[in-house]
Amino acid sequence: MESKMNAQELTNLTAVCGIDCFSCEFFHSNVDEFFSTMPPEKKAIFASRGMTVEKVRCNGCKNGGCTTIGGKCDTLECAKEKKIEFCYECGQFPCSRLQPLADYAATAPHNLKVYNLMTIKNRGIEAWAAEIKDIRRKYYYGKFKIGAGPQMGT
Repeated sequence: MESKMNAQELTNLTAVCGIDCFSCEFFHSNVDEFFSTMPPEKKAIFASRGMTVEKVRCNGCKNGGCTTIGGKCDTLECAKEKKIEFCYECGQFPCSRLQPLADYAATAPHNLKVYNLMTIKNRGIEAWAAEIKDIRRKYYYGKFKIGAGPQMGT
């Protein structure tokens, strides 16, 4: 999908913190497939929390806010206040809002924020978007090797 979007569309569909909204399972063009391929036990968990397709369907953080958080996103509000498109444009970058944490690290891409932002800044949003699937694949399935970055395969 991302290769079909131009730089402005990618900018609009990338959170100020560097999360690729267009890759999220809840993004409007991804959510139907996500729910239809979800294992029954996971569907039951979602249903027990009232998380229906209609409730989680999202247009991206910059286009109505993230449906997975309750209320406003402090990071987005900060960027709006400072009139910046991405956090790396801020003189206080990186701030504590972008600090990595272990909670949900195995299932959410939030520890990629600073890496994504620096890649966008240094290579451009289109080059980053072309790499994001591989970046996520390495994050979730790569093996840790000190000094070498995530390693795929053996």
